[in-house]
Amino acid sequence: MAKDSGTGLPPGVETAWGLRERPGKGPKPGLSVTRIVDAAVGLANAEGLPAVSMSRVASALGVSTMSLYRYVSSKEELLVLMQEAAYGLPPEGPEPEEEGWRAALAHWARTQRDVLYRNLWMLRVPIATPPTTPRALAWMERGLACLRGTGLTEGEKLQVILLVSGFVRNEATLAADLEAASRASGRSVEETMAAYAGLLARLADPQRFPEIGAVLKSGALSEEGTPDEEFVFGLERLLDGIEVLVRSRNAPGR
Repeated sequence: MAKDSGTGLPPGVETAWGLRERPGKGPKPGLSVTRIVDAAVGLANAEGLPAVSMSRVASALGVSTMSLYRYVSSKEELLVLMQEAAYGLPPEGPEPEEEGWRAALAHWARTQRDVLYRNLWMLRVPIATPPTTPRALAWMERGLACLRGTGLTEGEKLQVILLVSGFVRNEATLAADLEAASRASGRSVEETMAAYAGLLARLADPQRFPEIGAVLKSGALSEEGTPDEEFVFGLERLLDGIEVLVRSRNAPGR
């Protein structure tokens, strides 16, 4: 089994930073943390997070379950390493000094969303701690760097990237949930929303729910839109609000 390095850090964090002692040669040459993590990510993307277990990963690699524990101490450690691998490094993107903080932060948000859409299982992993692994910190660093020169305090910069990343995660979760519900019902997302509009029309008496009635009458719930359009609308409104804050911090007399 992987040996305790004595750092006091969680095993997944130790491994991500290269602080955990690697085992010597075993009976299955070629087995490594990277191969184990890649197999687990493949399973999660193909079948969802519930499909990931130490035994399933071992089966996919053609090894015994116990042999995995020489490299990864637990499923909890494996989940940390899976997220680290799936996130990858943050985007280079436009620099705030060249194209403005807004373009830089929007690119950061969109790229984060792309990662989540490629790895929807990540949305099912509970957030147990703030970012502590190398790539997670690299994403945090890049988000903060997008706000260079805005005049915001360091605390405000941190709150801004938490706000934006929270929006990204929530939007991706909603899209994933709608897609899962549609698959379960055998209908497309558009058909699911049309059915919802029909149900509301039956249940929501316009005398009691006049605002919902107005929405139904407008046809907004039945309009064909794309998740990307909805994401862009929400992100732009967030950035509008942040821009008000930035302008206030740079107003004359401050």
